[in-house]
Amino acid sequence: MNEAKDQILRVAIVGAGPGGCACAMALLAGAAQHGRRVEVHLIEGKNFSDEQHHNQCVGVLSPPLPDLLPRELGIPFPQHLVRGRVDGYVLHVDGQRLTLPAEHEPSLTLRRVQFDAYMLEQAQERGARLIQARASDLEFHHDHVALYTEGGTLEAEVVVGAFGMDEGSAAMFARSTPYRPPAALASVVTKYHPGEEGMRAFGSKIHAFLPRHPHIEFAGVTPKGNHLTINIAGGQVSAEMMEEFLERLAVRRVLPNLELAGQFDPNDLRFFKGRFPRSLARGYYGNRYVILGDAAGLVRAFKGKGVTAAVLTGIRAAKAILQHGITQQAFAASYGQSNQDIRGDLAYGRLARFLVIHMARWGIFPWVLRAARSSPPLQGALFGAVSGESTYRQVLAEALSPPALLALLRAALG
Repeated sequence: MNEAKDQILRVAIVGAGPGGCACAMALLAGAAQHGRRVEVHLIEGKNFSDEQHHNQCVGVLSPPLPDLLPRELGIPFPQHLVRGRVDGYVLHVDGQRLTLPAEHEPSLTLRRVQFDAYMLEQAQERGARLIQARASDLEFHHDHVALYTEGGTLEAEVVVGAFGMDEGSAAMFARSTPYRPPAALASVVTKYHPGEEGMRAFGSKIHAFLPRHPHIEFAGVTPKGNHLTINIAGGQVSAEMMEEFLERLAVRRVLPNLELAGQFDPNDLRFFKGRFPRSLARGYYGNRYVILGDAAGLVRAFKGKGVTAAVLTGIRAAKAILQHGITQQAFAASYGQSNQDIRGDLAYGRLARFLVIHMARWGIFPWVLRAARSSPPLQGALFGAVSGESTYRQVLAEALSPPALLALLRAALG
């Protein structure tokens, strides 16, 4: 056995969410397969097992994630955590609505904190070591990285950033590296329990809203087993805007028994605020460090699909570390190139976001919905946009195809 195989590669992962845990499992499995010795530490300040913290993620997991876990990580998808299946979308614009049935496999809904706990349990069973503490600072040396935590100092050959949109961790990396976090949209999330009869009346589709509002870019109501998750997103959304959104007639028609809110669960209509990226981070890899998922801005442009992207980029980072090395040049040639599918769609996503925002605010979208009723390409583009199951390059190609444009012209003239 050569010297490289005899050496222990120590990896510190800041954040034990799905991306960090996927990276840890891929590292451990890949090292075992190639006869390498690796030691993986997950640093996480939250305690997922007690379910006391709220994750602002809506918790909709779309294909290919259910197949990705067993195929790439060798772990079963946690079907026991699934709270429901989403079989389509209902798009609401200016009092009009259009039903978009699922074109492929249904998406699955679950509680993110339970999924995070499952991923962490699987990573620990495979040998990852958990440090239950917050990371506070980093020092880069020529032969190692020193990571300071609330519980002490950890030395590693390479550090992985899997901290999502945590501003403290982002600032820590920005102090020590060229990393600069991505631009972000804000999100306000709440939940509502309408009762069993109300949930049956709501059905199994996500209701997506494109309100004509200067700050709310999009909103959604998602069925989650025994309750509905409601979210609004935009550059500067607030609790006041959420209250205004909940008072809209189109929204009240969708939410069953809203006048009884608070009688089913004392936590109903409590607001939580979060953020999600809308651009690529700068310097998301370098000598002895690499950043994943939301923290890198490596998510589906405009739409997100953060959990799938986090797991996928975690696996790709692990392969880059094991197969190519931990220098900036190694990450550029491997990790940077392997994420070209995500990076290459960002420009199309920005264009789609611009068009959606302005078409909604200029009152053009009702024409789009009318046209889509008789245009399968336009209907497919709308489904791809709201579901996140198509690239935005594909969405724009369908929306700007001659049949779709002809249908739009007819709707506008009509």
